[in-house]
Amino acid sequence: MSTTISSNRPGGGIKWRWPSIHPEGRKFVLIAGIVTLCFWLLGWDILGWLMLGVTIWIGTFFRDPVRVTPTGSDIVIAPADGLVTQIAEVAPPPEIAGPDGLNDPLMLRVSIFMSVFDVHINRTPVAGTLRKLVYIPGKFVNADLDKASEENERQHFVVERADGVRIGFTQIAGLVARRILPFVSMGTELTTGQRVGLIRFGSRVDVYLPAGTTPQVLLGQRALAGETVIARLGTSEILDGIGQ
Repeated sequence: MSTTISSNRPGGGIKWRWPSIHPEGRKFVLIAGIVTLCFWLLGWDILGWLMLGVTIWIGTFFRDPVRVTPTGSDIVIAPADGLVTQIAEVAPPPEIAGPDGLNDPLMLRVSIFMSVFDVHINRTPVAGTLRKLVYIPGKFVNADLDKASEENERQHFVVERADGVRIGFTQIAGLVARRILPFVSMGTELTTGQRVGLIRFGSRVDVYLPAGTTPQVLLGQRALAGETVIARLGTSEILDGIGQ
């Protein structure tokens, strides 16, 4: 359930809390926990401690923290946690190009790479209607490579805002990822930052923005799904940054 938060007003406060584990991951945590218990019951203490570490890591991988999503008519929010690794002007993927998809011949692509330590629940960068949802089977090469956008297993989303502007984003599997799971279906009305899927043990999300949009993130910057503003539609301001 969503709650309206005015976090920039004086007064009040909020307490930190443990992130919950997404239902998709609970069965993996349970299986790992049972294996850990079996090792200890058999007296295999070393393996038991190793499996305990694996169990904790699996629980951490599937964590699903609450995110506070900024609202605004011109903002685009990060769909994934991770490192901004590519910002480039490219043609949209053929599966979601054309009049019924992303109609622009060239778009700005912002790529966010997720390590195995990042949150892997993905969220929609804008509010609107999910017009296209296309799954493409493929390879599992390193998702940090540019060719992963065309060769790897992937799932495309096209969301149409109320003003008709369409934003695309793509979940891309990688070396470790072996399953892309959607939480939504075509025609769904989405709110900004809503959970739309996860890449199980996976790796990268590309966002396709209308030509002329300037990103509000820099290469090497870390993004948080549902919170970080990665672009403002219609904004031409160019950002510079300092690595320190």
